[in-house]
Amino acid sequence: MKIAVCVKQVPDTWAEKKLKSDDSTLDREAAEGVLNELDEYAVEEALRLVEAHGGEAVVVSMGPERAGETVRKALSMGADAGIHVLDDNLHGSDALATSAVLAKALEGRDFDLIIFGSESTDARMSVVPAMVAERLGLPQVTFCQKVEVDGSVVRAERVTDYGFDSVEGPLPAVVSVVEKINEPRYPSFKGIMAAKKKPVETLTLADLGVEPAAVGLAGAWSAVADFAERPPKAAGTVVPDDGQGGARIADYLVEQKFI
Repeated sequence: MKIAVCVKQVPDTWAEKKLKSDDSTLDREAAEGVLNELDEYAVEEALRLVEAHGGEAVVVSMGPERAGETVRKALSMGADAGIHVLDDNLHGSDALATSAVLAKALEGRDFDLIIFGSESTDARMSVVPAMVAERLGLPQVTFCQKVEVDGSVVRAERVTDYGFDSVEGPLPAVVSVVEKINEPRYPSFKGIMAAKKKPVETLTLADLGVEPAAVGLAGAWSAVADFAERPPKAAGTVVPDDGQGGARIADYLVEQKFI
């Protein structure tokens, strides 16, 4: 099997995030960039499928130069090769542009399966996998908690509000996975050292045949109209216990409409 895993570098989940004042985009330099946590499950699932069926796992990422660190992280987990789409014109791209660029990077490479995490922790949209599938004309099986490949068929348990649906589709296909599907492995020292020698192909918009005007901030279909800094956290309310503490707390909760 030949599997592509699409990953994204995002600001550390625990870091304080902010928008840039000049163009209202996320300030990615203000926080450490890490491999999107939910994409680690996608990498792990690709590795397990390759271990079970043979083949190779190729990591695909779109992002600035330092996103190459994210590709190397996935390679250190065990992926075989990487593709990094790197172009300054991509800054500010929305989900539509991202899906278009990823589809161009993926098409014509004969991948049997394209795996995504369920969403990125910086945007929380969950739409890129479906958009990529549509652009490539491939069946999609999203929000999977279990994935199995049997010959030319992919079978999965798709998480729903009421449990899960058992679904299947022909290969090649696009799949997105949720965090219930596995437990991602930690890169070993051997894996980290091996990742330094694994091939990573760097592509530009020109290589993909994508016009710069179609991506980036100017080509985005959505934009931040305005934003403001989060106000400082207000001091707490102290209720002295003078025999009426319980009643005062109840009054406060009623006032705040908690009860």
